[in-house]
Amino acid sequence: MNPLPAGLRRVVVLRALMLGDLLCATPALRALRAGLPGARIALVGLPWARELVQRLESLDEFIELPGWPGLPETETAPLAQALGFVATMRQRRWDLALQLHGSGAVVNPLLASFGARLNAGFAAPGTPRPAADRRRFVAWPEHGSELERLLVLTDALGLPRRGTQLDFPLFDEDRRRAAALLGEGRWALVHAGSQLPSRRWPPERFAAVADALADSGLQVVLTGSAAEAPLVAALRQKMRQPALDLAGRTELWTLGAIVERAALVVCNDTGISHIAAALGTPSVVVASGSDVARWAPRDASRHRVLWHPVPCRPCAHPVCPTEHECAAGVEAAAVRAAALAALETDHA
Repeated sequence: MNPLPAGLRRVVVLRALMLGDLLCATPALRALRAGLPGARIALVGLPWARELVQRLESLDEFIELPGWPGLPETETAPLAQALGFVATMRQRRWDLALQLHGSGAVVNPLLASFGARLNAGFAAPGTPRPAADRRRFVAWPEHGSELERLLVLTDALGLPRRGTQLDFPLFDEDRRRAAALLGEGRWALVHAGSQLPSRRWPPERFAAVADALADSGLQVVLTGSAAEAPLVAALRQKMRQPALDLAGRTELWTLGAIVERAALVVCNDTGISHIAAALGTPSVVVASGSDVARWAPRDASRHRVLWHPVPCRPCAHPVCPTEHECAAGVEAAAVRAAALAALETDHA
């Protein structure tokens, strides 16, 4: 592997993924910043990431990726728009293009189209990579946490680690908005939503856990996006204790401030789990379908992940084609016990 040369000034990173994916990349981005302190570093990502990039000290610029063929997180853009994006990227005359997106089958040709002087990234066996930069591509790790997989590349490039904590910067205004919504008291946050239905634990089981948290003396806040409001309403209707329904009433940063203030987060294996990990809030996570070893928070004592082994894990389906056995196999009693134990441990 060739370490990066000195004097790189214009650097672009490709990671066009969702919230949790990008938070898991923040230690690698800090390593990149530490190794190239004089560079201007841009991230090519999905539209939602613009505000996060503006808050991260490791990045200087956000560039929105138009829909690209083969990327499930995007809809394919018209050909003229895609070609225009590539032309604009080539005009930037990048010194380095870094692929932090994944194994490389789809995105390595996209990275090469940026026309950078140097390219680096991951490449699974048989995956294309720019011929002149083959020694700056490492094999995509098939095991380990996402965070550590990404650090494999920055380590190989000679970039110094700057810790493994996830970054999710909050401002005082975020906390003021959260306080205005919550008022006084000690809160538990219950988040039943997830981007993919295959990753959602049943709302009636979340309701049972939320009731147990209320019985323990906590106030319960239910969160979710506007699109998830019906799901959250169904959860609320199944509860016997009162709860504050904030579905559709919080943007990302207010939600983060609510997570920071909460005594406990109970959620699916989705972006809010990584926010809790970044902010140090204890959590209980139900992992339905996902690769637990890859996505579970590193601190297993503070963040407890419950999951049921089934042969079809990890799941590639947006909607489970069978009986959702991975979710059904995690009982409400087990999650309730884990939640109450987490509260006792953190309060001790």
